[in-house]
Amino acid sequence: MPKIQRKHTMYHSTILDADPDTVWATVRDAMQILEIVSPGDLDIHTDVSWVEGGSVDTVPARYDFRLTLNGGLVQQEIAARDEINKTQSYRAVAPTSGVQSYQATIRVRPITNDPARSFFEWDRVLEIADDADLNVVEAIIDVMEKQTDAVRDHFAAAAK
Repeated sequence: MPKIQRKHTMYHSTILDADPDTVWATVRDAMQILEIVSPGDLDIHTDVSWVEGGSVDTVPARYDFRLTLNGGLVQQEIAARDEINKTQSYRAVAPTSGVQSYQATIRVRPITNDPARSFFEWDRVLEIADDADLNVVEAIIDVMEKQTDAVRDHFAAAAK
């Protein structure tokens, strides 16, 4: 893994074996995407729930979960959603586990010549605290590096 920068950016994309509407119906829901990227055998997140009146159909919408890695409470918020362009942005509302700030956007795009499949993008920016435990931060980033593949695998399994 490359050396962690204080401002760490990540971009991942993949082709999904599902049409954009099917993908969007799933990934726009923070509870569903967290389940996809943390299946039971990986057990990355626990205690996942909407808080402060948040819900899948509310923007902004707050949700929390705990990292099994260190028990850190992650407080995030769906900050913006564009239903027409199938784009959703979210952010951390409080620092945790050495991550000072976190912003991410997911996008689902059609594939013109293959309407039964989708192009999925996930970009993220993490600002790492000066006093962060870099082992914990590296573990978090390592998990994030695999999450787009987990989304791809989820839709591949559903297509079979």
